[in-house]
Amino acid sequence: MKEQQKPMCIICAWRATCQKQFSLKAGQKCPDFVKDVTVKIEEEEEKEKEQEQK
Repeated sequence: MKEQQKPMCIICAWRATCQKQFSLKAGQKCPDFVKDVTVKIEEEEEKEKEQEQK
């Protein structure tokens, strides 16, 4: 089962221009969050390495 990554400022596509960055309280979800597709989680990187080796 794939684990869903939490919406965090450090992986958001808007992090460079965001005015709300790190200002939300614990548990609040940012309505503008969009995951940056260039930021990969370890599981995705491992799958890519396996595919390259085949």
